[in-house]
Amino acid sequence: QVQLVESGGGLVQAGDSLRLSCVTSARLSVYAVMGWFRQAPGKEREFVAAIAWTGGNTAYADSVLGRYIISRDTGKNTVYLQMNSLKPEDTATYYCAAGSAGLSKLRSQYAYWGQGTQVTVSS
Repeated sequence: QVQLVESGGGLVQAGDSLRLSCVTSARLSVYAVMGWFRQAPGKEREFVAAIAWTGGNTAYADSVLGRYIISRDTGKNTVYLQMNSLKPEDTATYYCAAGSAGLSKLRSQYAYWGQGTQVTVSS
């Protein structure tokens, strides 16, 4: 059973930084890509960033490009999301997901999901 466990969320002020972590139960060799999505109240879950386990290629949503950095530690089976210059509109529950269809931005391409971690940015 694949498990994804997120951590690192919290309440911060605009302009602050946070780093989210996602620990997987094992190196997901079949699921070649790890992604971060977020969902704000009343809104659909949206793509944030993705990274390939092998090679480390990345993709970002336009809304976070230049502010967020996704990275992975293959030895620790962990994916990180460094979030800088946070804005109130970044407030959401952030989810980690595992997929196999390249650096997809589509939720349907991710087979496993974590329970999420809340990020709240005050103005």
